[in-house]
Amino acid sequence: MPSKWNVARVTTYKCMGRGWRLRALIGSKDLKSRRKMASDKASIGDGSEPAEVVKPLPNAKAQLGKHRESQYQKLAPARGTFLTMVGMVLLLFLTPPAAIYVWYIHAQKNGSVAEFYHFAMEEGLSGVWSIWPRPTGTAWAIIGIFGGFEALLQLYLPGKEVYGPVSPAGNIPVYKDNGILAYGISLIAYMAAWKLGLFQATLVWDHLGEVFSALNIFSLLLCGFLYIKGRSFPSSSDWGSAGNFVFDFFWGMELYPRIGKNFDIKVFTNCRFGLMAWAVLCLNYALVQVERDGHVADSMAVSVALTLIYVTKFFLWEAGYWCTMDIAHDRAGYYLCWGCLVWVPCIYTSPSMYLVNHPIHLGYVTAALVLAAGTLCIYINYDCDRQRQYFRATHGKGLIWGKKPSKIEATYVTENGETKTSLLLTSGWWGLARHFHYVPEILAAFFWTVPGLFNHALPYFYVVFLTILLFDRATRDDVRCREKYKKFWKKYCDRVPYKIVPGVY
Repeated sequence: MPSKWNVARVTTYKCMGRGWRLRALIGSKDLKSRRKMASDKASIGDGSEPAEVVKPLPNAKAQLGKHRESQYQKLAPARGTFLTMVGMVLLLFLTPPAAIYVWYIHAQKNGSVAEFYHFAMEEGLSGVWSIWPRPTGTAWAIIGIFGGFEALLQLYLPGKEVYGPVSPAGNIPVYKDNGILAYGISLIAYMAAWKLGLFQATLVWDHLGEVFSALNIFSLLLCGFLYIKGRSFPSSSDWGSAGNFVFDFFWGMELYPRIGKNFDIKVFTNCRFGLMAWAVLCLNYALVQVERDGHVADSMAVSVALTLIYVTKFFLWEAGYWCTMDIAHDRAGYYLCWGCLVWVPCIYTSPSMYLVNHPIHLGYVTAALVLAAGTLCIYINYDCDRQRQYFRATHGKGLIWGKKPSKIEATYVTENGETKTSLLLTSGWWGLARHFHYVPEILAAFFWTVPGLFNHALPYFYVVFLTILLFDRATRDDVRCREKYKKFWKKYCDRVPYKIVPGVY
């Protein structure tokens, strides 16, 4: 064999238009160029790094024992305190009923928490338990048709090959960037099916509780499957355990689990089911008003329009999402998969869900102002991500806000002992705060919620939850980057002292 060829450290699957191609031998130059492509993407502004090609173990069964202990050590989350464990157990037991009761209060109790409280006091625990809807054949059919349709689009729609960042085990995931095409087809197909009379929007609304109940069951079964899969037949060398069932079930064991060679589970749960259901359900809520009232209230129109603008922005930027903490660092467990399959369709759609039974009239001026303010926030959120991607693409040489960007060249050592370099952007939006892009995201959520006005507090639960989620994510990201970049992260924080809100926090 010529000296310029080296046996790859692990066998690599490369995603192609119609599937995956197995490559056991990679030229040293080719391998080096791929790693450079991935590392070039790793120049960051907020600590969130890109995602990269899952390189499956050459022989999972043969290598399992060999890699088990080392990978457990590499990927195990920090052992938590007793309170952390209690917190996880509480979330596992409380979040499924919380999603159901949010739906119930909106659909059956006029959006009033006080009304639900009085009901619970009068009926007791047995009464509260009795309102949990039982999954029906109709509910399972709705989930099966929607989920199956999205899975087929994910697998078979054409798309550009996109690389993610180098993983902790040295793998580079490859994706097919067809999200915006799948999104457009999904919305058009849904509207066409409704217009042709193939279904009524009220059918979904009337069975919504049953759908969420069935999704709870499906999601828990999926998380159980992912736990068993992670322990027995992981898709790649990026897998591990905390040595504790609760941690492993909650946080997950695999970074890039796949079914077969082509079907990426995290892309499906996070993007093609969760985010797609968010858009489709909000659209369905507006159609319920059309079927029931003959028109869409301007409050619903503004709320749904802003939601669709935001989700459209997400799918335009989906390849960038594959480079964020959710995909590149958080593993596939209850936290991500149950959250995207149940929490997102229920809680994230709750502002529009509330408006189904509250067709508030805002007036043209108020509606236009809220729509404009929300759209501006979504644009700023998009521009923050665009600016970061432009900075990466130009290797820190492109102009930011018409000026040469301020940056820090940071070196770090990988788990394999390699020394790499990243560029940390400290100007533009990223000079205002390390996670400034969370500010317009939270404000956008407020603007698609505020059309419901302030008669009830529950519609704002999503805004409160999102704020807590993003502040927690910013903290976790800072901790990870501090450990990775060490003195360079301190220098970065000295130059950009505020974490999220400029001048405040």
